[in-house]
Amino acid sequence: MSLNTLFLRLEGPLQAWGNQESKFVIRRTAEAPTKSGVIGMLCAALGVSRPYAANEWLPKLGALHFGIRIDKPGVRWWDYHTVGAEMQMRIAEGKTKSGAMLTRREYLCDASFIAAMQGEPSLIADLEAAMKTPKWTLYLGRKCCPPSRPILENPAGNFANLRDALVSIAWRPRLEADTPPSFVDCLLDWWTTPEQVEAPEDAEVWYDVPLTFEPPAHLPRFVIREKLAVGDGGKIKLGEPVQSRTPSPPRPRADYKNTEYKKMRIERLDRDHHLCVFCKSRATTVQHCTYRHAGGDERIEELRSLCRLCHDAVTMIEYGMGMGMDRINPEEPSWRDEIIKKRDEIIRFRSLETRRRRLEPEEVE
Repeated sequence: MSLNTLFLRLEGPLQAWGNQESKFVIRRTAEAPTKSGVIGMLCAALGVSRPYAANEWLPKLGALHFGIRIDKPGVRWWDYHTVGAEMQMRIAEGKTKSGAMLTRREYLCDASFIAAMQGEPSLIADLEAAMKTPKWTLYLGRKCCPPSRPILENPAGNFANLRDALVSIAWRPRLEADTPPSFVDCLLDWWTTPEQVEAPEDAEVWYDVPLTFEPPAHLPRFVIREKLAVGDGGKIKLGEPVQSRTPSPPRPRADYKNTEYKKMRIERLDRDHHLCVFCKSRATTVQHCTYRHAGGDERIEELRSLCRLCHDAVTMIEYGMGMGMDRINPEEPSWRDEIIKKRDEIIRFRSLETRRRRLEPEEVE
């Protein structure tokens, strides 16, 4: 069967798709991938440079039918960038100075789209092959926007129109707990047909059909916006979550209410004469050096008596290092300097908190 539709999954932490509103100093992004942006990605996969794209490829790629399904619209974010290091910029009194120019750039954060390109099967096959082994790095509009999911997540197919193509792909939540939307928006190319030679009144005009990349020049196209239902009774089915949470392997955990643990705790405190094994202050608790038998089956050699300050210091070090089953033995000389340093941090913080409670704000540094 001849496959006439190429699917591209466009999802990443950040995306940016410039349109006619995007200027040099303030670079805005469209609400969804533009035809020019997606064609630029295809040219990168083909290894076609900007100066040579207009000769052969832009006419062929611009003639493809183009549609976008907005699975997640994302959130608009702004960032600042500097451009150039020795640019001549005008300042007061008609003078100039060299330096970097500050620009504002808008991004779509955490957005997800499906782009569909429909055309001659031979061209679609060439484009799919290029996307599998791209000549140049692919990114979502700007070089700082890498994709987070495989762009060719869905194989090419054969469909009567773009609407049928975009409906055929299930909407997949990122995690099992994600709530699917009731509807998703689709932006579809509108083309003249013998039955309808005039665009509908609600058609939008997008200036994103690339004529040349260098210098950038674009032609307009008509875009039809449609809402498609998702889930039970809708045209778009629900699929499996993209990510599945792998449960952590079971491991013993401390049970401080367990009778056997309480007995072992007292036995350990008695062995250490109720003194902290690190600083020799009065011990008020015990520390697990390992959790291999935690939960009521602890061995006395797996516990150490500590004062509250040393216990807090050791615990903070363990959590900061992400330690798992086996933890710190405070009697080992290799941990001495680290525990002393953490103890000092805790004392300074607690002293400052005490002063904040007792003194006026302006008296606290």
